Amino acid sequence: MVSSTMNKNQALPWDNPRFKNWIAVARASQLIHQKLGRALTQLDIKVPHLDILANLYRFEGISQQDLAHKLLVGRSNISMLLPQIEKRGLIVRRKDETDKRVLRLYLTERGREVTLRALAIELELIEHSMSTTSIEECNFVGDVMNRMVQRMDDWEVHRQLVADES
Repeated sequence: MVSSTMNKNQALPWDNPRFKNWIAVARASQLIHQKLGRALTQLDIKVPHLDILANLYRFEGISQQDLAHKLLVGRSNISMLLPQIEKRGLIVRRKDETDKRVLRLYLTERGREVTLRALAIELELIEHSMSTTSIEECNFVGDVMNRMVQRMDDWEVHRQLVADES
């Protein structure tokens, strides 16, 4: 079993297999993010714009608050990005019919076209980068990442328990 903490025999984090492999995952993610950002310039959008557009394509009429929750960002982040893509005619915001305080988000026809082109670019990049793995390995990596996401939900509780034990 690998210790999750450093000790005298393991003074540096890069000697820890979990740390080393996490860095590999983070580097791959960062590199894909950079390459995707460069590729999206032809559509005059950025990766955060694509994140929004793709979610609106999947969840038409989603509220700003629910979108922020899905993207793991604050509502203020969404509020800063939406006017940029709305001004370009890619989305529209409409008041909810039952609750006028809620704004619902929709893609325009142009927004759908740009989204589909951007998703094709993203899929091409993903296919290229993951072509070195089998479908089974790909599914395994996805399962591991999903377990990690679920595990992070209890991070604050874990940190508090550790602090209480000190």
